[in-house]
Amino acid sequence: MFSILLFLPIIVFLFLFLFRKSNTGGKKWTLPPGSLGWPYIGETFQLYSQNPNVFFASKQKRYGNIFKTHILGCPCVMISSPEAVKFVMVTRAHLFKPTFPASKERMLGRQALFFQQGEYHSKLRKLVMRAVMPETLKGLVSDVETIVVNSLASWEGREINTFQEMKTYAFNVALLSIFGKDEVLYREELKSCYYILEKGYNSMPINLPGTLFHKAMKARKQLARIVGQIISSRRQIKEERNDLLGSFMGQKEALTDEQIIDNMIGVIFAARDTTASVLTWIVKYLGENPSILQAVTGEQEEIMKRRKGDGERSLTWADTKNMPITSRVIQETMRVASVLSFTFREAVEDVEYEGYLIPKGWKVLPLFRNIHHSPENFTDPGKFDPSRFEAAPKPNTFLPFGNGIHSCPGNELAKLEKLVLLHHLTTKYRWSVMGPQSEIQYAPFALPQNGLPVKFSLKT
Repeated sequence: MFSILLFLPIIVFLFLFLFRKSNTGGKKWTLPPGSLGWPYIGETFQLYSQNPNVFFASKQKRYGNIFKTHILGCPCVMISSPEAVKFVMVTRAHLFKPTFPASKERMLGRQALFFQQGEYHSKLRKLVMRAVMPETLKGLVSDVETIVVNSLASWEGREINTFQEMKTYAFNVALLSIFGKDEVLYREELKSCYYILEKGYNSMPINLPGTLFHKAMKARKQLARIVGQIISSRRQIKEERNDLLGSFMGQKEALTDEQIIDNMIGVIFAARDTTASVLTWIVKYLGENPSILQAVTGEQEEIMKRRKGDGERSLTWADTKNMPITSRVIQETMRVASVLSFTFREAVEDVEYEGYLIPKGWKVLPLFRNIHHSPENFTDPGKFDPSRFEAAPKPNTFLPFGNGIHSCPGNELAKLEKLVLLHHLTTKYRWSVMGPQSEIQYAPFALPQNGLPVKFSLKT
């Protein structure tokens, strides 16, 4: 057994080498410059163990705006120019299907929206959009506000890990949008399973007892069972709902339970960690920029005055559309933090770009972080300056939700939950960061050190 494990990386390397050679179809082609790193492992550890800016910048400086590498068991081509992103995600999107590493595909479910193309993708996207369009979200504002008020109240007077608390908040909003009022009955059970599942997202797909991947797949099976129970319960009641699950369960949609479950788990994944990361960075940036915090607070206090004038009413959808300063802070945070450094696409056939051939089956990674931090796209890119978004950025240079037909359909929900939280946070609370916060950790999202320990207190 030991001897097999010893030679396994060599066998995998030879397989990938021969596969790549056999896939050329006899064409004369040149791969982009770069390095594939170690057999099977590639350059995964170099990417995920340090500031991704260092990894990307060193590669870009050495090889240019297109280069090859190998991460999470996949040969990849990375691109870092707005023109290349437009080519991959918009003008030639049909040549690049959305994908993730094999481990993440198996955990999320292969029937999920992320991995689809063509008519099936269009169908799933319409079902998601139906549940997060403005008319539907208008009815969620008061429920999101309730979650915000309860979350902030639980932070009062104590030191918290901002990222962990924001994950809980974003998770609860995600469950609300997916399962409606049913989520309260299953929240803790869903949370327990999902927290185990998420630990394996960036693990190597080795399904052996004791590995993160093995534990995650067991949790995924349990998560699927719970969602299946909710589906079965709804069918017995025969009541139509306008939440995401209700949208997918419509009789005319004719989706199988497996398809529905894969997509519900996928939406939890998409709706949670990225939103929590952005909110964590907002808390940090506002704390470091008193004048910007003052401007946001002033804007939100004006809205609060109008609410009191209307008899202490709840926030409304119209209120959230009247927060331009706060909205620019969110945009600038997404640009500077760039919590999603890149996304994954896969070439469905051999594709030539700028004299290089991207082989069929290779992953293609548009580098959002590089584009967001390029001085060619944003003046003084390292500075936190929300006023830069008073004017629209150049096309294909601001990509927090991707671009094209596979862009994130839930961006309005993500914005809503940020705006509602910031309304209550800035008008009712003050906070102080505990300890130095000059360091950044990457695992895999860029986060302030230790998840930003903060102490919250009510304003007097």
